[in-house]
Amino acid sequence: MSAPDGSPVGTERSIGQLFASATTELSALVHDEIALAKAQLRQDVKRGATSGGAFSMAGAVLLFSLPMLSFALAYAIRTWSDWNLAVCFLLSFAANVLLAALLALIGIVFAKKAKKGRGPQKVAASVKQSAGVLQNAKPHPRPDLPADRSPEAIEAVARSSS
Repeated sequence: MSAPDGSPVGTERSIGQLFASATTELSALVHDEIALAKAQLRQDVKRGATSGGAFSMAGAVLLFSLPMLSFALAYAIRTWSDWNLAVCFLLSFAANVLLAALLALIGIVFAKKAKKGRGPQKVAASVKQSAGVLQNAKPHPRPDLPADRSPEAIEAVARSSS
């Protein structure tokens, strides 16, 4: 059995070897994550396209069935009221126009709400603000060493304890 860099397991590796191994593994992990994200995005786009196609077909079927609904409504008005058939068709047309106007008003309201809501702009502003804070961040100052302790002595203690 051997480590990812080819050295036998159980042998001491230098800091450089450990760092190189960690860098290689981190790079592979990042590449794998990117590949996974691309695959998931492709799958989501494919599902979205299929969903959009199904909704489009449902809309087309509904659109082509509206004349039948208009005829049914006109004949239903004729059955309930003994009015002239032309008047019944005009009433059916008026009902369709009122429904279209109501749907248009709903569409206008939602379009205005969508225009006011600036979700992507808010996110971009937040990211810029976070980046600005991180750019202005300064590292914590290191504490001053006491006069009786030198950096070499601290290093020697750290090496001997590890």
